[in-house]
Amino acid sequence: MKAGDIMTPRVVSISPDAGVLEAVRLMLQNHISGLPVVDASGALVGVVTEGDFLRRAETGTARKRPRWLEFLVGPSRLAEEYVESHGRKVGEVMTREPITITEDAPLEEVVHLMEHKRIKRLPVMRGPQVVGIVSRANLMHALVTLGRAAPPPAATDAAIRQQLLAEFQKQVWAPAALIDVAVKDGVVEIWGTILEGSQGEAIRVCAENIPGVKSVVSHLTWIEPMSGMVISDFDQPAPAPPAAKP
Repeated sequence: MKAGDIMTPRVVSISPDAGVLEAVRLMLQNHISGLPVVDASGALVGVVTEGDFLRRAETGTARKRPRWLEFLVGPSRLAEEYVESHGRKVGEVMTREPITITEDAPLEEVVHLMEHKRIKRLPVMRGPQVVGIVSRANLMHALVTLGRAAPPPAATDAAIRQQLLAEFQKQVWAPAALIDVAVKDGVVEIWGTILEGSQGEAIRVCAENIPGVKSVVSHLTWIEPMSGMVISDFDQPAPAPPAAKP
């Protein structure tokens, strides 16, 4: 999936000459938390978001610092903060040179940018024009869509077992050599030894994601490597582990 597959094509934008209150009204009316700012030619020049309105003189939330700290911050930054809290036009408070993506950007790149840049939305560009917006909500909608397209369940218990063991082999965190699995009527029972508590939870999640699995019963034993303490993780009393299969 790419950005163009999940983006919102209807773009609500605003001019840099528009007033701050107009931007706020647009956000509230359209139930969105940010607006791309475009000039008369339609080119993107910035983005304005809810975060740009957190510290405003009107609400008494403009940043205040002790005099000694203002001296350390310096007049340049103080002047910038004054414009941010007192500016009347969108162009005065917006974020300039916003981070953007193209329609061909893979979702992995979209998520990476959102995480590392700490942003909630990305304008989607086609040349200089904004053709869509990808927000965190769009990613959630994509998750629901992909979740509905679940693969068909495995045909037999043996197929479930082989698929699960193969998945353990792929995962660096999984102690595949220390784990054995038995499957009957879609119920997966897991025996073995783990060295981290988090491995047990990950093993359970791994099994739950195999198509055809109805439930998972853990008989794992957790050996804490520093102290040597043995902690059993039985979901229920279990018979002896099954004989190893070739």
